[in-house]
Amino acid sequence: MMKRKYILLLLFISAICLFICWPFIQRKAFSVKQYLKEGKTVEDRLNEFSEVVKKRLIPYFDKQNIKYPPQKLIFVGLKKEANFEIWASNSGNEFKFIRSYPILAASGKIGPKLKEGDLQVPEGIYKVESLNPNSSFHLSLKINYPNSFDKEIASKEGRSNLGGDIFIHGNAVSIGCLAIGDEAAEDFFVLATEAGIDNIKVILSPLDFRKSHLTYEDLSHLPEWCNNLYSNIKSELNYLSEN
Repeated sequence: MMKRKYILLLLFISAICLFICWPFIQRKAFSVKQYLKEGKTVEDRLNEFSEVVKKRLIPYFDKQNIKYPPQKLIFVGLKKEANFEIWASNSGNEFKFIRSYPILAASGKIGPKLKEGDLQVPEGIYKVESLNPNSSFHLSLKINYPNSFDKEIASKEGRSNLGGDIFIHGNAVSIGCLAIGDEAAEDFFVLATEAGIDNIKVILSPLDFRKSHLTYEDLSHLPEWCNNLYSNIKSELNYLSEN
């Protein structure tokens, strides 16, 4: 009799637990189903978007007499101007302007990213760390923030928990990343894949130092070491001229 009561009690508790956890189980099952259904490789995405991207981009490359795909690429993100530029080179030395895209969303303000959750877009010289063919925002390119400079400065200041997972991605929403829209994300993704991510430099700047400068008010709330950071960014940008 006691054994039967114990079994019934166990079944009752199990039923309650299943009822409570059912929404969570459904969400997990849906996520797995979606991954199995939509999980794509970089090669899958290349096959899906390569031809349409080439039709969009090759005329720009031809105009500058740069073969496609190029040997080297520089992506320039300008926060104040909300603009993203593509520069390319056949030789790896002289870079020519290919085209630009509007940044549709980028949270934060002028100033580098200092910690997780500050919603800042990083500022500095970065690399493309990896490509995400299954991004929640269509397609994305991961930036290697924090880089060695970010880590060195943080160590000197006793800062930890610098954050990460900074992407150039599709869609038009951002919480610290750079949203450039789905079509532009396809262009960047395919171009990065075909040129090779090891051949890409990413410059993220508070503004276009080739045309403007930061005011005293802009700099007043920033750490002193930003002067050196911005000097390095300015030097990188000075090599890039549309003339």
